[in-house]
Amino acid sequence: MAVSGTDLAIPKGSLVVVTGANGYIGSNVVDQLLLTGYRVRGTVRNMKHAEWMQPLLDEKYGKGKFELAEVKDMAAKGAFNEVVKGASGFCHVATPVMVSFDPNEGVPIVVNGILHALEAAASEPSVKRVVMTSSSTAAASPQPNKVFTMDENTWNEDAVKAAWAPPPYEGLQRRLDVYSASKTQAEQAAWKFMKEKNPGFVLNCVLPNMNIGHILSVKDQGYPSTSGWVRALWDGFKGHEDLEYNPPQYYINVQDNARVHIAGLIYSDVKGERLYSFAHPYNWNDMLAVLRKLYPDRKFHEDYSDIGHDLSKVANERAEELVKRFGQPGWTSLEDSIKAVTDTIVS
Repeated sequence: MAVSGTDLAIPKGSLVVVTGANGYIGSNVVDQLLLTGYRVRGTVRNMKHAEWMQPLLDEKYGKGKFELAEVKDMAAKGAFNEVVKGASGFCHVATPVMVSFDPNEGVPIVVNGILHALEAAASEPSVKRVVMTSSSTAAASPQPNKVFTMDENTWNEDAVKAAWAPPPYEGLQRRLDVYSASKTQAEQAAWKFMKEKNPGFVLNCVLPNMNIGHILSVKDQGYPSTSGWVRALWDGFKGHEDLEYNPPQYYINVQDNARVHIAGLIYSDVKGERLYSFAHPYNWNDMLAVLRKLYPDRKFHEDYSDIGHDLSKVANERAEELVKRFGQPGWTSLEDSIKAVTDTIVS
């Protein structure tokens, strides 16, 4: 991968820790870091579930470039103290996704996870850069047909208020709000830590929307996270009818998202930023149009009526400029992002 610019905050060959390394975003961050010329120590909750990564990446990049480490509970005090040793960068991707309806359970896990990551980084003098995977929902939840703006000062206080409302703790919306609140409050806690502790590293946060595109190993990962939305649409949502109600929002190609993460780690001029990994807005009908174009002989779900559009205006120009530094023309198209998933279905 061509990396433009000579002023790198951490030189090539340096060690970067990536948490949640076997997840959808995490595995692509690992892959792109190795491609860019860095060494990676990937943390996972269960080594057995991630053992497929070692031979795959050894074959692709050579032995000695990637290693696995087990961190069973990122919310435990001192969880990352050992794995961060000798690292120049720390990319905290791991997060529980919609595991609880109860904010007293769902929010502290995520908040404590980032604080423990930052504490570990602050204790290791070699660490110069930390990147946190935040979320689009740390800024705002999808609001179809509403014009509003998301920028560096936008926070999802509505979701925080809804998540912490009194019981009963039940229903899909409550679980979505708890997840959104966990990402909002975790990112706020990270910036507060930086202000109060003034550690010897730079923090950048990446706010991705719906990721689709390259899957590191379909054999071992299946169709993880939101790549599964493409697979579900391909199958007419059979067995995944709940996904039909997902609102229109933005997509981001997962490799572009990984590049934004890496830019926050390596480029000296990227300091203390909230980087919006939002490519372009889409809805199910946009995705169906792409599928019909790519596979004209296959019958797909009929278009949906009255599903609306995401009309929000997002400050994503800085993130796209960083993607271009990796030799890309800009955001990867919706068509190419979908095709990266569907190619694995038809092959």
